[in-house]
Amino acid sequence: MDLNQYLDIFLEESKEHLQTINNQLLELEKHPANIEIVNEIFRSAHTLKGMSATMGYEDLASLTHQMENVLDLIRNEKLNVTTNLLDIVFRSVEYLEEMVLSISEGGDGKKDVKEVVSLLIKIEKGEEYSLPTNSEEQKSPEHTYDSYEITILQQSEEQGYTPYEVNITLRQDCLLKAARVFMIFEVVEGMGEVIKSNPSVDLLEEEKFDNSFQITMVSKEDVNSIKEKIMKVSELGKVSVNKLDTQLLADFQGESSVEVAVEEITAAQVEAAPTTAALEKKEEKTTPVKGTPGSNKTIRVSIDRLDGLMNLFEELVIDRGRLEQISKDLNEPELIETVERMSRISNDLQNIILNMRMVPIETVFNRFPRMVRQLARDLGKKVDIEIIGAETELDRTVMDEIGDPLVHLLRNAIDHGIEIPEIRSRNGKPEEGKITLKAYHSGNHVFIEIMDNGAGISKEKVLNKAISKGVISQQEGEKLSEQEVYQLILSSGFSTAEVISDISGRGVGLDVVKNTIESLGGKITIDSLEGAGTTFSIQLPLTLSIISVLLTEIENEKYAIPLSSIIETAIIKKEEILTAHNQEVIDFRGKIVPVVYLEKVFDVQKLQVEPPDFYSLVLVKKGEKIAALVVDSFIGQQEVVLKGLGQYLNSTFAISGATILGDGQVALIVDCNALIK
Repeated sequence: MDLNQYLDIFLEESKEHLQTINNQLLELEKHPANIEIVNEIFRSAHTLKGMSATMGYEDLASLTHQMENVLDLIRNEKLNVTTNLLDIVFRSVEYLEEMVLSISEGGDGKKDVKEVVSLLIKIEKGEEYSLPTNSEEQKSPEHTYDSYEITILQQSEEQGYTPYEVNITLRQDCLLKAARVFMIFEVVEGMGEVIKSNPSVDLLEEEKFDNSFQITMVSKEDVNSIKEKIMKVSELGKVSVNKLDTQLLADFQGESSVEVAVEEITAAQVEAAPTTAALEKKEEKTTPVKGTPGSNKTIRVSIDRLDGLMNLFEELVIDRGRLEQISKDLNEPELIETVERMSRISNDLQNIILNMRMVPIETVFNRFPRMVRQLARDLGKKVDIEIIGAETELDRTVMDEIGDPLVHLLRNAIDHGIEIPEIRSRNGKPEEGKITLKAYHSGNHVFIEIMDNGAGISKEKVLNKAISKGVISQQEGEKLSEQEVYQLILSSGFSTAEVISDISGRGVGLDVVKNTIESLGGKITIDSLEGAGTTFSIQLPLTLSIISVLLTEIENEKYAIPLSSIIETAIIKKEEILTAHNQEVIDFRGKIVPVVYLEKVFDVQKLQVEPPDFYSLVLVKKGEKIAALVVDSFIGQQEVVLKGLGQYLNSTFAISGATILGDGQVALIVDCNALIK
């Protein structure tokens, strides 16, 4: 019997079970005595084993079976949960994920797992065990670079640089290894830019490495010249320089297609391994066992097709607005009734189309806790991560692009923001550092914040480094505000050469983070307090092309304010507007709210010079902050198509786009977030 027809459902359920195992293992580390968590992990592992065996993936089934044996001992209280034990189970799950990924890419799911299986067997038998140092960093180049590092290398190539991997071995009798490393970096930076090192710079400086290490760099010099200059440093044993193939590295990145959930179905997950007959009944709708993941019946749809569908529907919405306007003008009951019915149906269709593209941001956030745990252990730090707002939804096209910038910012926060426990204790902080990853909607945007309570960023050191690198002049530096100084670490001239400086280490590749976010129509801001921590705030558009707005009027110009930003509207007397600290404000239910005159923001020429007796206000919010926007009058609520202003006007202050109204007029869409300080 051909089992390929069940491959999609197998892959979907396998990924869900592995995600469940990952999440529950992190919980188990916090609560090692909680047997219910172990039972949850065991159920997912048991089901995964049975499915794998049924589909013929013996290596996958074998590794899961061995992991299941260890979990069985834990849940029967014959084995205690330790950090070393969890390290090995996490390594097993990592291998399982690689095998499932191999199957999804058309492979056979086979992998050499003898090392981790032998460790699991030792645990089962009660023998001594320990996980050897992860050898992943010593693999061939295609396995050692994340997508951001690859992007840096590719951009450097486009600017005429050549990427190289330099392997250096010090002599056995070398006495001051850290000094030699520093001299080598000085030579390398004189020829180009350092992208990364393996081991990390911190470990090299502390001499926590054998006699060999690796540097990835970009330079305009050739192989022989680079090798010759490095060999001039004394006490070196061997130096090899190899050119990197960035295209080969890029081939290992993600797929271009997108999975769209069409119909959600559930399948019973039972303790017994599923048989072929059970898989044949995949379309039967039953109630899932509590705590086990349901499954999604999905099809693969190209993003281009969804874009085409969205574009067609946008045109339909414009025509719908025009029809509504005509029906009101003609006042024909039958026409009005037909248009209203068409509006209701098109609203339902609109919701379906938009929801097809929206996915919870937890699909990106879910992989971070394990990454934070492993990186913190590798660096000898204690770090806890808190995730807030994982249910916040974002367009899939934005979601596909935002994962890597977040990974990069989190790595920077752990590696260079959070201090080691000894330093934190010395400074009166808890030994365990904390990173908070928060997502929330505000208006027509999603905000993602990465906050750490680490060392913060030194304004003076950033400024001095920027001046020495020629990013800005001394005179320009003196005029910059604190926020503008922090933004300097996102500039390209500042980034890659920052590897071995003692600035908070937030340089390598942050210009690429900024470029990616700006390419999505978003922006990134930095706030830091030296010694207390740093916050990176990312603002992204929802990219929902159709939004609900309140149409307002200022003189003869129409402005649309997104309903998602509005708290309420109000009409007040002019004497109710007060002045505090040179800012006009109102008392909004006991809270002082600043007043913003849109006519001044957008430089609208007013015909009436005298101030009116009454003001029309639109109260809008951004997170916890509120502002009152002053307009001449309210027109009403309407759904409009959001159109960009084009390349030359995309940075217009407080305007996120424009729309065509039913009567053919153009209304500008207000970006409330830009108006709230």
